Amino acid sequence: MQNTAATKEIKTGVRPHTLAARIYKYRYFYLIMLPAIALLIIFKYIPMAGVSLAFTKYTAFAPPKFIGWDNFKELIGDASFLSALKNTLILSLVNLFLGMLFSIGFALLINEIHRKLVKSVFQTILYIPHFISWVVTASIFYLILSPSGGVINQLIVGLGGKSTYFMISEKWWTPIFYLINLWKGVGWGMIIYIAALSGISDELYEAASIDGAGRMKQMWYITLPGILNTILVVLILHLASVLNIFQSVFVLQNDLVLNVSEVIETYIYRVGLLQSDYGYSTAVGLFKSIISMLLILVTNNACKKIKGEGIL
Repeated sequence: MQNTAATKEIKTGVRPHTLAARIYKYRYFYLIMLPAIALLIIFKYIPMAGVSLAFTKYTAFAPPKFIGWDNFKELIGDASFLSALKNTLILSLVNLFLGMLFSIGFALLINEIHRKLVKSVFQTILYIPHFISWVVTASIFYLILSPSGGVINQLIVGLGGKSTYFMISEKWWTPIFYLINLWKGVGWGMIIYIAALSGISDELYEAASIDGAGRMKQMWYITLPGILNTILVVLILHLASVLNIFQSVFVLQNDLVLNVSEVIETYIYRVGLLQSDYGYSTAVGLFKSIISMLLILVTNNACKKIKGEGIL
């Protein structure tokens, strides 16, 4: 009887109330989703069983041995891990806010360009670096900053200065890292904000102009509030992976700048793969995931304070 009722509801267009009826109604959507769901289960959920290694002493030379919370106690007192955590937070958060600031700024500037051809040219120039792999990007900047033959050092020497090996200097490595990330990532962020700007009604600007508001006031009272939701969504999505920084650091990293460039992911790589301490490296990874979750919750609560509602 229930199946007959569900079938009648589906045929008559009435919203089905039972789970079986809803699944039957949207069966083709579920069928399309099956490959994605399978990939999610295989590569995301099944590997979570490996979290149990965080509570073991497990190396390449000995089978897993349960040791409880010892790995977590060790990492809390590990100076190398604490240094990596500090570097991760500094590099990721500064890079995040610089990226958002410049992406929003360039989006606002390009939005002021009314010629479509000129606008497209600038968008393309800024967007192209996003498609260059990090390995190629690192190679390009190593050549540019090379102490022998690099364009920057040739210019410095030509002005009477001394050649500097920037990539092995703790003083220069961090600002160069931010600069490279901006060069590579601003275009992608800019496209997101330009799309958000296109959704703001022109009538708002016309009304503001009639009331005597200049471009700055229009930007402050119309443009920025109009893309605030997008800014908050991008912020929370980036905070979800703020501790997952790896590739951009790894390709630029060397042993002489580990004090400022060692992050959690590269630390896990060194301990887990190079030193074969699988239990301890898993504990570090689990701890990192917990910190990431806390960052997301804190940001979402901040959004509730600012807007009156969160996005999670």
